[in-house]
Amino acid sequence: MENKYVQNANLFKALSDPNRLMILEMLSDGELCACKILDALDITQPTLSHHMKILCDCGLVNATREGKWMHYSIEAENIQKLKMLLNDIIEGCSCKGVCLCK
Repeated sequence: MENKYVQNANLFKALSDPNRLMILEMLSDGELCACKILDALDITQPTLSHHMKILCDCGLVNATREGKWMHYSIEAENIQKLKMLLNDIIEGCSCKGVCLCK
């Protein structure tokens, strides 16, 4: 099992690409077919598959197959965890010094 720092680093790596940020913004309005995402972005289908694999592997996006197309949606629970992580980083915790309480 990966430790929380490795998991969190993977989240930030997933967010470090402009195309993936655009995809997440698009999905914030609801589930989308891969074809709709391709229409909106200037990338190829293999490039989209690469981006979606990264977003799915880190748990920010869910994927379901319908026929020949993949449909993607935000994983709300993990987005909430990401928001809590950022809040903890910004606000800090009650520990003094190095925080290992979580």
